[in-house]
Amino acid sequence: MPPSFRPPIGLTLHRTSRQASRAFDEALGEVGGSLPVWLTLLTMKTHKSANQRELAAAIGIQGATLTHHLNGMETDGLLTRRRDPGNRRVHLVELTAAGEAAFLRLREAAVAFDKKLRAGFSDDEIAALEQALAKLGANVGERA
Repeated sequence: MPPSFRPPIGLTLHRTSRQASRAFDEALGEVGGSLPVWLTLLTMKTHKSANQRELAAAIGIQGATLTHHLNGMETDGLLTRRRDPGNRRVHLVELTAAGEAAFLRLREAAVAFDKKLRAGFSDDEIAALEQALAKLGANVGERA
């Protein structure tokens, strides 16, 4: 009897990742956000320094891509940008009160989404999943 077919783990991982990513985008969208906005707000809240170059590096995107997102966020009143008086080439980014409120809304949605992802898993299963994902990352040369 031939062994049962199992799809390549990379395909399963890709499909699951895309499904989870779409669902997370929808969860953020339901509270008026998006993944780029969430990543920017989260980074601004967790890193003390907030100039555009450092934000882009911390988020892991190109400066021009971040500028595009910051333009929209500034238009929406979530942040302000100003030149650093000590270095006019550097733009300092600061959250506004609306940006703080958006962070809280998006954080609540992210926490609820994480709870949904963890449903039905024990703490030991979550730890095993994290280890398996780290091992997969190491197998392709990435550090988790």
